[in-house]
Amino acid sequence: MDIILPELQRYAERHTSPESALLEKINRDTHAKVLMPRMLSGHLQGQFLAMISHMIKPRTILEVGTYTGYSALCLAEGLVDGGTLITIDKNEELEDRVRSYFDQAGMSKRIDYRIGDATQIIPTLDMTFDLVFIDADKENYSNYYDMVIDKLNLKGIILADNVLWSGKVLDENPDKDTRAIIAFNKKVTDDPRVENVLLPIRDGIMMIRKLN
Repeated sequence: MDIILPELQRYAERHTSPESALLEKINRDTHAKVLMPRMLSGHLQGQFLAMISHMIKPRTILEVGTYTGYSALCLAEGLVDGGTLITIDKNEELEDRVRSYFDQAGMSKRIDYRIGDATQIIPTLDMTFDLVFIDADKENYSNYYDMVIDKLNLKGIILADNVLWSGKVLDENPDKDTRAIIAFNKKVTDDPRVENVLLPIRDGIMMIRKLN
């Protein structure tokens, strides 16, 4: 997943505002007790998500892919009073752990945590969003994009994680997940309804702004 030198990654983290005590605990616990800890957004990316959220001051946020709740808590930092974040994940085994973290953060009433298939849940959401974060199964990235674009408010922002996929987007014979990421990146770049920038942060973040 590293696309810059580990030493530069550590330098960037040292010169980024520190994690809260709870985020540090989630980071530590995830690496010690949960499978595939590389899925965690982590310090640098988490602070980026929080910064974007603070800048937008969203009333409504949708997150596709909760994992252990780190990114949801970062995104929720910028919610306006009365704002809501809906986060969806299919892994029910992590539910108790994640709800505990949301409780510890005092965010349980502001974060609507749903367990299930996002492709089935998103179409039932009768609301629009100011900010969307996509960080789930790569095969469905294009489907998630199609599902959320009409629910995104004008000038709203979509952030999609892992769009460089450990550099595998440059492979001559990409695997299935890599092909899905490549197709998603092309779909976004070719969509006249949006403008976008692919940021080489961690594993790549596609930042998308809805124009019309």
